[in-house]
Amino acid sequence: QVQLVESGGGLVQAGGSLRLSCAVSGGTFGSYAMSWFRQVPGEERVFVIGINRSNKNIYSTTYTNAVKGRFTISRDNAKNTVYLQMNSLKPEDTAVYYCAAGHSSFTTTSEAVFWGQGTQVTVSS
Repeated sequence: QVQLVESGGGLVQAGGSLRLSCAVSGGTFGSYAMSWFRQVPGEERVFVIGINRSNKNIYSTTYTNAVKGRFTISRDNAKNTVYLQMNSLKPEDTAVYYCAAGHSSFTTTSEAVFWGQGTQVTVSS
């Protein structure tokens, strides 16, 4: 069974940085596209950023405009881990962040096959 475990969330001041990690076990990590979503209480879970599955070490990323130039995604196939580097954080980035795995690059929750449990990110003003 494939499991995703996020870590790295916490409280940070506006303008600060955090790096989230998502460790994947129980499957062939390189065969999955990976994405990060976030959710605020009372709202839908929304796409943040994604990276394609392994393709001869050629990777492309997709992101929502709200995080352009601030967030980056990377993957370490040797460690079965995907990372979300978040810089220049804003209070509106406050949410529970979820990583997800899919069979091909995806930006919607319905395309995700596996989910992590989420990690809270709180940005204070």
